[in-house]
Amino acid sequence: MPARPTSAHPQRLAALLLVTLAALPALADGVRLPAQVPPAYRSECGACHVAYPPGLLPAASWQRLMSGLQHHYGTDASLDAATVQQLSAWLLTHAGTGRRVGREPPPQDRITRSDWFERKHRKLDEVVWRLPSVKSAANCAACHGGAEQGRFDEHDLRIPAGLPARYRHAFLDD
Repeated sequence: MPARPTSAHPQRLAALLLVTLAALPALADGVRLPAQVPPAYRSECGACHVAYPPGLLPAASWQRLMSGLQHHYGTDASLDAATVQQLSAWLLTHAGTGRRVGREPPPQDRITRSDWFERKHRKLDEVVWRLPSVKSAANCAACHGGAEQGRFDEHDLRIPAGLPARYRHAFLDD
């Protein structure tokens, strides 16, 4: 005859559920860099901008970006064929799917034009992106302290220098 559940089991289950839910704020919107990042990704891509987590764009966007590096948003970011092949395979393996990246790639394959990015940054506008301490919407590290490690947790935001007071609420409540 199977053992009957004791009253401790529901309490343990509730405790486990609370611990799990407590971890969700850090993960709920967190696309992180995979554990194994090719050194060339950090050194080549990370030399000019944050080495974005591949989950922020769908595979189709990464394919277009990697096949057009000679015209990478107005810059020649060409790499040798072996490095392009290695990074392309890694990016496609870890490309975003589902709700974050949506059904269609963002305009111009820009993370900053994705529905997800625009929703998360809806309280900010060009005034913020043009601050000398920020420079552009693509400079994630200006506000996200963990951006270089692929962490964009909204609980780890820092207010960029020169931010007008009217925008501070965007950093304090989401």
